[in-house]
Amino acid sequence: MFEKEYDVIVVGGGHAGAEATAAAANMGSKTLLVTMNLQTIGQMSCNPAMGGIAKGQIVREIDALGGYSGIITDKSAIQFKMLNKSKGPAMWSPRAQNDRMRFAEEWRLALENTPNADFYQEMVSGLLVEGDKVVGVRTSLGIDIRSKAVVLTNGTFLNGLIHIGEKQFGGGRAGEKAATGITEQLVDFGFDSGRMKTGTPPRVDGRSLDYSVMIPQPGDAKPEKFSYLQTPVLTTQRDCHMTHTSALVHDLLREGFDRSPMFNGRIKSIGPRYCPSIEDKINRFADKDSHQIFVEPEGWHTVEVYVNGFSTSLPEDVQYRALKSVKGFENVKFFRPGYAIEYDYFPPTQLKHTLETKLVNNLYFAGQINGTTGYEEAASQGLMAGINAHLKINEKEPFVLRRDEAYIGVLIDDLITKGTEEPYRMFTSRAEYRTLLRQDNADLRLTPKGYAIGLAKEERMRRMEKKQEKAESFVSFFRKTSFDPEEINPILESLDSATVRQSDKLFKVFSRPKVTMDHMLQLNSVSEFVEENELNSEVMEQAEIEVKYSGYIEKEKNNADKLQRLEGVRIPDGFDYAKLKSLSFEAREKLESIRPVTISQASRISGVSPSDISVLLVYLGR
Repeated sequence: MFEKEYDVIVVGGGHAGAEATAAAANMGSKTLLVTMNLQTIGQMSCNPAMGGIAKGQIVREIDALGGYSGIITDKSAIQFKMLNKSKGPAMWSPRAQNDRMRFAEEWRLALENTPNADFYQEMVSGLLVEGDKVVGVRTSLGIDIRSKAVVLTNGTFLNGLIHIGEKQFGGGRAGEKAATGITEQLVDFGFDSGRMKTGTPPRVDGRSLDYSVMIPQPGDAKPEKFSYLQTPVLTTQRDCHMTHTSALVHDLLREGFDRSPMFNGRIKSIGPRYCPSIEDKINRFADKDSHQIFVEPEGWHTVEVYVNGFSTSLPEDVQYRALKSVKGFENVKFFRPGYAIEYDYFPPTQLKHTLETKLVNNLYFAGQINGTTGYEEAASQGLMAGINAHLKINEKEPFVLRRDEAYIGVLIDDLITKGTEEPYRMFTSRAEYRTLLRQDNADLRLTPKGYAIGLAKEERMRRMEKKQEKAESFVSFFRKTSFDPEEINPILESLDSATVRQSDKLFKVFSRPKVTMDHMLQLNSVSEFVEENELNSEVMEQAEIEVKYSGYIEKEKNNADKLQRLEGVRIPDGFDYAKLKSLSFEAREKLESIRPVTISQASRISGVSPSDISVLLVYLGR
């Protein structure tokens, strides 16, 4: 039935599995995606949206490297918003509402049109391991399929247990069975495992809602998109809506707390702190009488609606009574109740930066199996695991992104170095170099890297080079060209900004906080340059950020260069920390467990102090 031996087998067809399959196959590996249901490839299990704070940056980075998530998002989007536009560009974060059914369909079609990608629908119940190396998988039908590398992207399916009130049943997602066998085998190999929890809100019939009493939440007047390629831009959009809970809603919910698996001890695992259930919110924030509810359509044509902000595992009758008391939901009809799900994960400190496991060679973990939450976090790990699986079996150098190069680098370094005991979600605050890691420049940062490893295609590289060349030329124009005080002063007066008496470079006046590109385009010299060089909005935005934030950007580059010097101090494989008596006991224990590759990585481990780093540097001859 199968190839004699695949190069890469990917287990699981969610966001991580789909990106891993695409990456390995596009780089030339004969790849097999094995999933329990081929109809749910790229399924949006929770909210029908991609991007958001820091997550949008990750989708742009995936796209810049040659992944598919940005393209799929653009093809299935029903609304686009750039969040945090009132703040500095390091905080700007793209977000799209998507048509859930079209998103999954576009993923399926994209993978089917990817050369080297094969598919098989069945549950993987175990791994084939010879010595310390994985050599394939075994399915629930007892079929052995051999490969040179395996990527596990099991999501919430490993021994998944769904909770609705006092009812519980096995499942990896509503209507789908759990996956068994893999956790037990990995624990036998010596892996540590744990349990995590996540949840989802009810889905309801949009025809039963009264939108006239809700607050419309439209998309941007000039919607952008995720991919740097020629993907479609939205010309029409669907509105979301906002309403609120009330003290009455909270009281009705509290009536079911004695039957809540969260509060009666049935659920012992930890859920995502930054996406709490509604019962968790009213328990933790007892002083608040109201919480926001975002009413999100599931697609262009379906009447199904996602009730964002009402994630819950309370009994279905409690969910229904409480939601009926929310403004606009008085006549609500349920499609299905919300639920919580517990599942197995493996603490990610057991991985290398390539996402290969330390215990079993050529075995990679990506997504929620590593303790993360979110489509974007999962997709980025899948991409990196697929890339590195291909590189490893072809005896090529691993592909690892640094913290100053990408949010993906921050995400993986945090997981590998610090681990996580709660579902890990990316935030801009986790990145110490976020002025460098903006959503607008992901292509400039990463497309050359994706092209160098054979993932990003020629067209993508040429588009990036053209954009970079034009943006640099525009910034140079501002540095070299002078303004006429008589032309600039009326603009400055309108902004209540100090006028000028003599001519100076455009760069200087453009650097002022209130002066924008729209103001600069009122100057003849600027508008003529834009017209002559056919500069689009993307190039102009890039140039504006480079001019206005040049000081911050330069400062972060210098800090990143200092960090890079520590990245260059490598710790030998198998280094014996026990012989360094000056190390603290905690540092010795953590260093032995995590086995950092460089001094820089060692410095980021919780419990390793600056004095411990000094001891290591002295011993290593620095």
